[in-house]
Amino acid sequence: MNFDLSEEQQVIKDLALQIFEGQSTVERVKVAEKGDGFDRDMWQQLANSGIQALCVPEEFGGSGFGGVELSLALMGQGRYVAPVPLWTTGVSALAITDFGSPDQQRNLLPGLASGETIFTIALAESGANDVMRPTVTATINGDSVKLQGYKPAVPFAQHADFVLVPVAFTGDTSNDVGVVVVNLLSSGVTKTEVKTTNHEPQAHLTFDCTIPVADILGHGTDIDNREALRSVFEHSLTALAAIQVGVAEGSLAYVSTHLSSRRQFGKPLAAFQATTQRAADGYITTEAMRVTALNAAWRLAEGFDARRDVSVAAYWASEGAQQVVTAAQHLHGGIGADVDYPVHRYFLWGIQLASVLGSASAHLARLGNLIART
Repeated sequence: MNFDLSEEQQVIKDLALQIFEGQSTVERVKVAEKGDGFDRDMWQQLANSGIQALCVPEEFGGSGFGGVELSLALMGQGRYVAPVPLWTTGVSALAITDFGSPDQQRNLLPGLASGETIFTIALAESGANDVMRPTVTATINGDSVKLQGYKPAVPFAQHADFVLVPVAFTGDTSNDVGVVVVNLLSSGVTKTEVKTTNHEPQAHLTFDCTIPVADILGHGTDIDNREALRSVFEHSLTALAAIQVGVAEGSLAYVSTHLSSRRQFGKPLAAFQATTQRAADGYITTEAMRVTALNAAWRLAEGFDARRDVSVAAYWASEGAQQVVTAAQHLHGGIGADVDYPVHRYFLWGIQLASVLGSASAHLARLGNLIART
């Protein structure tokens, strides 16, 4: 992999950082948290700048970029803990572009590009939380599909228009699992809003509804439904890993300011070796998170087998980010315990995203299995 960014990628990175720095101020984030958790003005500003259109083909009003460019934008979001559904919308755009039928692309991608259509992804599963073994069942009967099941903690579900749902097909079918596109206004879709650690709006979804068979992702094409689900899963992990890089960066930025300005025993805290060593460890860990996340995004974008790379990125994002945000809390001393101080928000985001990503041991086990089979 060439780790240098292209000129276009650098522009995207700088643009995203500029927007989030200007729009996602501490005061704006607090207002969103006290409201419904969604900063719509910021979402519109991102749309006006073409951020939501990054992964949409040009023929549908997008820029035609891929996962690397999305990851760069998501790192900017994480750095300023911006309350917008960017990762779910971006990954959904990639899924519809890569696996959607012509009708699905024509009907859904223009809205994604403009920011008018919001997508979320029902990634989590109850119990063992194995995305590749969905618990929502889909029974095909002629031109319709009966969906039944439950999906917990779906991000921005109360604000989204559509949700990508992993399903297990029942009956006599050549594809045992896949993904369906569900309109969240459909009769038989129940939302139960929940409170989350980092104040992100989420809802549990219960499905007891019937949707058109044309809403199966890629219906009428020769795609592999299991591969479509795997792609959504791996792009989701990579996107979450990219946000974690930004969260770690933002947390360390507060650490740097605090250590250089706070004085103890007549010296700045940065003069004490123990504090600088721990901050340096956080920086090294963040760079490991960055390189593994971008590597996974690049391999996915190039069409390579990225299963190992995604597992490595997810491991670092889950384990590494928790170490960085915890260290940032400790290095702030008593200030770090103040829930109104901004560094606490990075701690909340880092811990919750690590939970969504899955445990480090689970990713190491997956990686070990992949290595053992090759």
